[in-house]
Amino acid sequence: MSETTKISCACGSTCLRLKGTPLLVSECLCNSCRTAADRLASLPGAKDILTSYGATPTAEYRKDHVRILSGAEHLREFRLSVGAGTRRVVATCCNTPIYLEMKGGHWLSIYLHLWPKESRPKPRMRTMVGDLFDASSLPKDIPNLKSHTVSFYAKLLWAWIAMGFRNPRMEVAGKIDA
Repeated sequence: MSETTKISCACGSTCLRLKGTPLLVSECLCNSCRTAADRLASLPGAKDILTSYGATPTAEYRKDHVRILSGAEHLREFRLSVGAGTRRVVATCCNTPIYLEMKGGHWLSIYLHLWPKESRPKPRMRTMVGDLFDASSLPKDIPNLKSHTVSFYAKLLWAWIAMGFRNPRMEVAGKIDA
């Protein structure tokens, strides 16, 4: 039987079940992730999801391995601009960011703050470090990569092949502005 993990928003109203282990666990330092995290942190009751050095930590899961168990009615999408291909999904019951979805992507980047600290997956790399003006203060505990690597994309490709090239649709109940 495959391992499952249950995680939830800060208030516990929106719960997800994740099947198996993540495809990869990373911290993103791209401009859009940092900007979006800052804007989402401005929502009433929201908490900052960035690390102390400004990274957005996520665990990438195949979409077919993610189930919304409760609180789907609270899920709203946030985009940095009207035409942005990337959307961040927030549980509006407590304004907790839940996941990031890339346009056309067959995976979701689930925000690591949803796990209790003791069971939180550990990032294996930092990506998009090239977007920083000065990356010299970043910790040296894991690789600090200027962009995404071939192995990053290879893991995503293998997952898509395993999914039969499907891309399940993730429904949300509306939009929010931040």
